[in-house]
Amino acid sequence: MRSDLIFGALTHVKNRYQLCQLASKATRKLHKPNTRVQDTTNEVLGRFRSESPVHGTASLAHSDRVQNRRAA
Repeated sequence: MRSDLIFGALTHVKNRYQLCQLASKATRKLHKPNTRVQDTTNEVLGRFRSESPVHGTASLAHSDRVQNRRAA
């Protein structure tokens, strides 16, 4: 059930609002056409259960800044 996935993801993220924000951003980035958004959301929450999403966002933000510098 999704509640099990949410409570599992809360082991790495203490703030529920932050979890919702991170999950929605990750779902938008990982979603594939012709698949259900619900399945993508469940996959994202499953990934958050096994590894910290907060650590991943810092590295993504850093890589975006580096790419922007190179493009400019």
